[in-house]
Amino acid sequence: MEYKKLNEKSKERYKKVTLLHSNDMHGDFLVDKVDQKLTGGVSMLSGYLTKCRNEDPNVIYAIAGDMFRGSVIDSEFLGLSTIQIMNLLAPDVVTLGNHETDYGVAHLLFLEKMATFPIINANLYIKQNDTRLFNPCYIMEIDDMKILFIGIITEEVISQTKGENVIGSFIGIEDAAKEIEKICNSYNGLDIDLTVLLTHIGFEEDKKLAALLDPTLGIDIIIGGHSHTFITEPAVVNDIMIVQAGTGTDQIGRFDLIVDTWNDCIEAYNWTPVPINEDSCPRDERMEELIGSIKAKTDLKYAKVVANFDYELDHHSRWIQTELGGVFADAMKDSLGVDLFFMGSGSVRKQHMGPIVTLQDFTECYPYDGKSYGVKLTGAQLKKALLHIYRDEAWLGDHTEFYQLSSGMHVIYSKSRHELLKCELNGEEVRDDQLYMVGIQEFHYNNLPDFFNLSYDEVIANGDPIVLTTSDVTTLLEYFKNNKHLGFGVDGRLEVVE
Repeated sequence: MEYKKLNEKSKERYKKVTLLHSNDMHGDFLVDKVDQKLTGGVSMLSGYLTKCRNEDPNVIYAIAGDMFRGSVIDSEFLGLSTIQIMNLLAPDVVTLGNHETDYGVAHLLFLEKMATFPIINANLYIKQNDTRLFNPCYIMEIDDMKILFIGIITEEVISQTKGENVIGSFIGIEDAAKEIEKICNSYNGLDIDLTVLLTHIGFEEDKKLAALLDPTLGIDIIIGGHSHTFITEPAVVNDIMIVQAGTGTDQIGRFDLIVDTWNDCIEAYNWTPVPINEDSCPRDERMEELIGSIKAKTDLKYAKVVANFDYELDHHSRWIQTELGGVFADAMKDSLGVDLFFMGSGSVRKQHMGPIVTLQDFTECYPYDGKSYGVKLTGAQLKKALLHIYRDEAWLGDHTEFYQLSSGMHVIYSKSRHELLKCELNGEEVRDDQLYMVGIQEFHYNNLPDFFNLSYDEVIANGDPIVLTTSDVTTLLEYFKNNKHLGFGVDGRLEVVE
């Protein structure tokens, strides 16, 4: 639909709304220089928001999860600094992402009390009495309109909170669709003019969700997150527009809407990703002062050098073997003395690092400390796990776990045949009846059935799992300290053929 201007007579029925949105900001608060141009950062983002709010009366800013994690500005203060920054950005509504629970659910509830903006989520609840932890939705009233926002989170949050047995959530897309229907029906009497889902389930899952929703519910837009998808135009499924704005603060999504308040629908729209840079975004001095005061504290601690690589190593995709991911996998394998280490690709958060690595670089690249376990797997179980990891969903780059393989592994996988054409370790074929000691990070060990398609019973039958290290971070830092000038290729660890 084409966005069009309104004349005075039509303004009572048709209302203009500017809907801005971000997702997966991950502590990307500082400005970068790209091609000699200042790009991103919350100072210019705040400046752009202020500019929009001054130019148009009906401006809404929404965030679709994962404000936290990714920078020492966030992690050093356990999210408290992030809430301070977000309060200054003043979003109108925010939903939870899976990383909002990284510091624990109790701490998240504390952070919510600090927030001066509404945080919504429809599906986290206390098991004992089915009490929701957050308000499931938020109704914003603006220019005589009622706009309903509903918050839906990824099922990954269940993985993150398995240690918190009192917390539950519904799991599947079908369950999410039923919950949305329940909420929409409960507000039928309020004459809702526009309904927006704020989700954190990934772009492909958003499409599946949209296809399940009854058109009579009146869902107009899905603003999503989690998969870090950058688009140039909305996907449309079941007459629902689906958008995301990549990741970080380098861009923001912008809807210019005309809402038909008589028929409670969108009459016309224009959507575009807006780059946040010095050409069009003024800087916010108040935000720069706040960021500067926080950064001054972190700089004292995080400026020291902790590693030297031969050159800058990359991790430009989670769903391939990368040099940076390979360094992390090898560091854990060599330090812990296992046959093979599965390093979660999502644990490596930076696309590039080196050749000089400071503690800040390392912490932003690997923000999750925890245990690592050693489990004994037969060759048959190892192949079963690899076939599960490389199932069709993995190649969509959305909503699956993928792993960096340590050195010595040589796997050839056929996508079309769904087969391992080769599976070798240290030049020898992996034997079905032989036991191998495999290293796995705590988060992935806690989700062994989902991530590896292996039950705990069949793994324990080979021998009790053991804790190899109580701190991945200290293990990695010690390895980097004692092994200088790291850098090598990862060719041959995984080959994917049609």
